[in-house]
Amino acid sequence: MSIIVEFFAAPDDAAAARLLATGPRRACESLSFGNFDPEEAVIEWECLLAGGDFDELAEAGEPRLVAGQEEDGCLVFALSNRLSAAFARAEQSDLRAAAAGWSSRRAKEGDVIEREIASVILGDLAALVSSARRQGHGVYCWTA
Repeated sequence: MSIIVEFFAAPDDAAAARLLATGPRRACESLSFGNFDPEEAVIEWECLLAGGDFDELAEAGEPRLVAGQEEDGCLVFALSNRLSAAFARAEQSDLRAAAAGWSSRRAKEGDVIEREIASVILGDLAALVSSARRQGHGVYCWTA
């Protein structure tokens, strides 16, 4: 799997959608990662940080697509308000526990995401979400 994953803050869906063709890197505060399925990851993170059932969240349309088509390459989707709130209130111990859970879940599926890397990803995302919420922005993900 080779996927470029960039989480970013934007004031609204329209502003996030405008970044579909170029990605967010120069336009706004963002974090760049790679080589994991971000749509699956955000659902798993929501289950781990806020509770819930993976299948129910997926059936409810999470994560919400903002721009692009899943079959055509680049797309932008929004982190749910529930997940954003969970990231914003999470303590370091919560993030470490969620990272361990995510790493274990991925290992069961044959994907390797080291626990330390998972902790860095979730910690950086929590900081981005907190910053975005202070500005009244949402957090989105762009993939290519």
